[in-house]
Amino acid sequence: MLIESHPELRVQKREIGRERAPLLIIDALVAEPERLVHKAGRSAFNVRSAYFPGIRARAPAAYEALLESVLKPLLPEHFGIQPGRFAFSMCHYSLVCTPPQQLQMAQRMPHIDSVEDNGLASVHYLFPGAWGGTAFYRHRGTGFEYIDRSRRETYFRQLEAESLGPQAPAAGYINGDTALFEQVAKVDARFNRLVVYRRHSLHSGCIDSQRVPPADPGNGRLSINTFIDVA
Repeated sequence: MLIESHPELRVQKREIGRERAPLLIIDALVAEPERLVHKAGRSAFNVRSAYFPGIRARAPAAYEALLESVLKPLLPEHFGIQPGRFAFSMCHYSLVCTPPQQLQMAQRMPHIDSVEDNGLASVHYLFPGAWGGTAFYRHRGTGFEYIDRSRRETYFRQLEAESLGPQAPAAGYINGDTALFEQVAKVDARFNRLVVYRRHSLHSGCIDSQRVPPADPGNGRLSINTFIDVA
C-alpha cells in the first residue's frame, strides 16, 4: 500500500502547560486518507492493552515510512531531537469502544506511555464525527505534567494512595478537570490531523461517557496511534 504525504500539509507547533511541553500538530497529513479508512475496515481488530479502552489492529507498514519521512526533518526544531533511526514500538489502528462502567482504574485517568525523554507518540485522527480529540493534564498533588525517570517513583506512589481514597475516579472517561487532575491543553480532532507529543506527557482521549463510539472503523473513533523511538 503506497501512502504519500498531502501536498498541502500544514504544521503548527504549540507549547502546553506550565512546563511548556512541545506539541506538534500536522493537518492534511496524507494525500488519500480514505484509503487508510478502507484498509481499516478490512482489518482484524483483536489487540487490547491495559491503558487503551478499546480494540486495535496493525496499521500498514508503509504508514511508518510515511511518518518517518514527514517527522524526521521536524525533530530538531520542534522536539530538540537530532534525526536518527526511527523505531516503531507500536503502530496500530485504534477504536475506542469500551463502555464507561467497564473501564479499569488506569483507563479513568490520564496516563503516560513511557518515562523516556526521546520517546514520541502520535495520534492520527481518521474519523469525521465529533468523537473527541486528545487532552493533556497536570497532576494536582505533585504539579507534574510529565513523568520522567526522576519523577516516576514520587508520582506513582502518590497516585496509588489517591486511587484508594475518596477522590478516586468513578467509572467513566476523564474529559476535563477532576479532583486529581487539571486539564492544561486540548487538541480538537479533525479528519486527517496528526498530533505528536512526548510519551511522558500526561494525556488522555477526550471521550464523552454518555456517547461512547461504536466499534466500527467506518463510523467510530478511528485513529492510528504510534510510539516512536529515535536512536
